[in-house]
Amino acid sequence: MKESVNSLSEVHRSVKIPLGLRGWKKIAAFFGPAYLISVGYMDPGNWATDMEGGSRFGYQLIWVLIMSNLMAVLLQTLSARLGIVSGKDLAQACRDSYPRPVALSLWVLAEIAIAACDLAEVIGTAIGLNLLFGIPLIYGVLITGADSILLLGIQNLGIRTFEAFILTLVLTIGGCFIFELFLSKPDIGLIAGGFIPHLPDGALVVVTGIIGATVMPHNLYLHSALVQTRAFDTSTEGKKMACKYNFWDSMIALNGAFFVNAAILILAASVFYKNGLEVTQLQQAHTLISPLLGTSLAGIVFAIALLAAGQSSTLTGTLAGQIIMEGFLNFKIRPQLRRLITRLIAIVPAVIVILTSVDQGEGAYQLLILSQVILSLQLSFAIIPLIRFTNSKERMGEFANKVWVKILSWTITAIILSLNVWLVIDSFRKWISSSDNPTAVYVFAFFLAIVLLVLLWYVCFRPLGNVADIKSTVKEHIGKYFGKDEPDLTLELPVYKKIGVAIDLSESDKNVLSHAISLAVHHKAELLIFHIVEGASGIVLGEQAYGEEAREDAEYLEKIAALLLESNLKATSILGYGSVPKEIIRLSKSNEIDILVMGAHGHRGFFDFFYGTTISPVRHSLKIPIVIIR
Repeated sequence: MKESVNSLSEVHRSVKIPLGLRGWKKIAAFFGPAYLISVGYMDPGNWATDMEGGSRFGYQLIWVLIMSNLMAVLLQTLSARLGIVSGKDLAQACRDSYPRPVALSLWVLAEIAIAACDLAEVIGTAIGLNLLFGIPLIYGVLITGADSILLLGIQNLGIRTFEAFILTLVLTIGGCFIFELFLSKPDIGLIAGGFIPHLPDGALVVVTGIIGATVMPHNLYLHSALVQTRAFDTSTEGKKMACKYNFWDSMIALNGAFFVNAAILILAASVFYKNGLEVTQLQQAHTLISPLLGTSLAGIVFAIALLAAGQSSTLTGTLAGQIIMEGFLNFKIRPQLRRLITRLIAIVPAVIVILTSVDQGEGAYQLLILSQVILSLQLSFAIIPLIRFTNSKERMGEFANKVWVKILSWTITAIILSLNVWLVIDSFRKWISSSDNPTAVYVFAFFLAIVLLVLLWYVCFRPLGNVADIKSTVKEHIGKYFGKDEPDLTLELPVYKKIGVAIDLSESDKNVLSHAISLAVHHKAELLIFHIVEGASGIVLGEQAYGEEAREDAEYLEKIAALLLESNLKATSILGYGSVPKEIIRLSKSNEIDILVMGAHGHRGFFDFFYGTTISPVRHSLKIPIVIIR
């Protein structure tokens, strides 16, 4: 079996969390991942929907931003918890839980979503370059193919440097909008009224767009991997601490993103709505904002913020693409190559549309809308697995979602799914009405809907491949063959929490360990690796017989345990002394293991135990399952 690639292996557990860390230093050590997430909530796609909402409906949709932000906080918290507790990102969890055809389908959808998101970022960056420097959109699109690769060099300086750079861009965006709000002098009373839920006539499509643009599917994959850059204590208490600090990291960072989105909507309301102007294009907003606010600085600051938003989003999108490919395929490529592939997928349609559009600005705007529709289609296929994984006690143990979290998360999922279905249907209606061949659009939409609905049903209801789901599946199948008058043949499948592994430091250990690891991965169990130091001195002196051979054996055992820990498997090495069968029996009982895995052959070539010499007394003395590996 191919060894699993760690999420972002080049920075995996690279940020040390010393045990004695206290106060703000501990907070600072954990804080950072959510700021990389937050940029996805203020990308050019969000700008387009926020700008339209504010210019058409004034301050009335601020409550939608609040609701969207609360949804995002919950979902991102679940994503972070999955990564912290399971040691797997969302893509890896999907790969391990669903059949390969389903996992590959989810991967394709995630890749399409990444490309769509990157498309919005390409357009946003190109518009920013156009507004600041007068660079034509087509050249701005081509420039983005190079700048993102160059900026990825920052990642090579370490994840903390990368986080600091992104935070600088986020602060730049926030500072720009504070300046814009200062100039626009919004009505505080009307802003307060926007906090009261109210749906104006004709606002449903805009509301759907705001929510769809706020909760980004690739961020759910990204967050579950970024939290694993911290080398926190993997004990239960250590995981609780990591979950706590990452929750506050998410709260602060995503509320910062809320401020930016609210500022865009408020700016549009106080400048455009106030003057009876409906603005749907970013270029249009830039053109109008300077004369309306009475200073050219307003337009410059607007363009700087847009450029910073496009650049920050494209960098985190690269990381998300890397995580999705590595997680689903267990395949790693250089980030630069990954960036180039993703960017080319985005650049090609952008270049084609801009070159063939009579109005390049309108063409770019339509691409932004298309990207949001694609993201809406993919969103459910990220949210539903995330909720199912974090609801599972078999996977999360005591960290599994509480009842109220389950109810809330499924309610949010239902709302998002319903609104996104509405957005997709509305978009297809518009395309059909403007299409020269509406029949072809109908046929395409029908087959796409069938495929996605079947996949969605499978993701929602089919077993995840864990022990609990296997139990229910076995019962279901037995019920098909036996009526209610037949004997009860319900099967209780065992759950192993502690797996003992007896090794003799011979070549056969590889085979023994491979079977034990397979069991541990399936049951999410702890491995206790036994080795017995034999000989007369071991029998007589026990642990005091710590000679050269014993020291070598202990070091070798610790190396095995360390390698397993690096692979996110809980493992402990235990050295015994004296009689091999007696020590295996004693260690198995004292450590309360649930199953024992052992080999049938000898120790370092000095002995050749015939089948039964060691195994027979162990088998008769232990009342647990024993797996013998030849």
